[in-house]
Amino acid sequence: MHKTVRLVKTVTLLALIALATNACSSGGGADAKDSTVAATVNGKTIMLAEVERALNQQAGGKQSQLSQLELAQARLQILGSLVQREVLYQRADREKVLPTEDQITALINQQKQQSGMTDDDFQKSLSQQNLTMESLRVEARKDIAIKNLQDKFSSKITVNDKEVEEFYNANRQQFVSARGAALAVIIVDPAENSSQGIPAANDAKNEAEAKLKIDNMYQQLKGGADFATVARSKSEDANSLVRGGDIGFFSEDGLKQAGLPKEVIDLLMGPMQVGSFTEPKQVNGRWYIFKLAEKRLQTENLTLESPGVRQQITQALTNQRKEILNAALLEVAMNEARIVNSLSANMLANPGNLGLRPASQGAAASPAASTQTTITPPAAATSPAASPSASGSPK
Repeated sequence: MHKTVRLVKTVTLLALIALATNACSSGGGADAKDSTVAATVNGKTIMLAEVERALNQQAGGKQSQLSQLELAQARLQILGSLVQREVLYQRADREKVLPTEDQITALINQQKQQSGMTDDDFQKSLSQQNLTMESLRVEARKDIAIKNLQDKFSSKITVNDKEVEEFYNANRQQFVSARGAALAVIIVDPAENSSQGIPAANDAKNEAEAKLKIDNMYQQLKGGADFATVARSKSEDANSLVRGGDIGFFSEDGLKQAGLPKEVIDLLMGPMQVGSFTEPKQVNGRWYIFKLAEKRLQTENLTLESPGVRQQITQALTNQRKEILNAALLEVAMNEARIVNSLSANMLANPGNLGLRPASQGAAASPAASTQTTITPPAAATSPAASPSASGSPK
């Protein structure tokens, strides 16, 4: 069964670092933007410098290539997100659902461990982005607080059997166990990957280094090393690295759409045994070792009594209600807040140049600006806001 996408995801360490990049203050005040207020939320200021750093992160440091109109639109969208985040955090504070310091520490340590970073790699990553542990903790505190606030309301959601049965009867065509395979991967990329948060010491820089690295890992696996452990410590893909290589289930058509060579698909769906792994395979310039976690040779229709079907529908309907409740919570919190959007007012007062100079070049791009797994199952694209029918077919 495709994993149901949760409405509120615990942020990864790389995401925390990106958020801290947006939030930390710049040094020296070299740009007037550093002292310009973009908005206030109940008197709490959001500086234009924060908007600029987030813009730099999203544009990968290439915001100077954007037009003035594109920059203005991006700034408004970013500021809107920062305002919403601050509004919800302040509401969480009033609802007394802020996390403890121990909970913040536990989250950072958990995500650091899952990312495969050593303590040295972690400190280097912070230092390279001119970040402090305190700025990281500030953003972790906000993430946990907002999740706690949302959970306070969504914990009251109930889904009864009749709703589950009605949804199944209206969407029988979705409940199919497709022929295909669940995979885990280890990836080595000969290109430079620091922009994806891969530590320099773990990043192959050329074809020769990549081939040597993938061959060494293959020998480790043949010697009995745990696949997930090797993936977490050595894989050069931020998404699969955090999940120990797990990239989910693909239908056979999905394997083709993901770009796997026919010989690899034939191997996975043919003689390869569940639990075994392939020799290193080069796909689109990157090296892969695939592990077959599950194989389904037949496509069959599922019933409500098939394992996991009722649970999937219940979770999907619950997630849909969570989405609605979260939207309602944000609407109420925004209506109750005293928000002054100085950036928008300045644009209205200066329509000729939209109130701003071109994009600044001072902020460094975040290592988490882009984290993309090359091979992604179709269900991975499902947004948290999707209806239950978009959650994919179960096992």
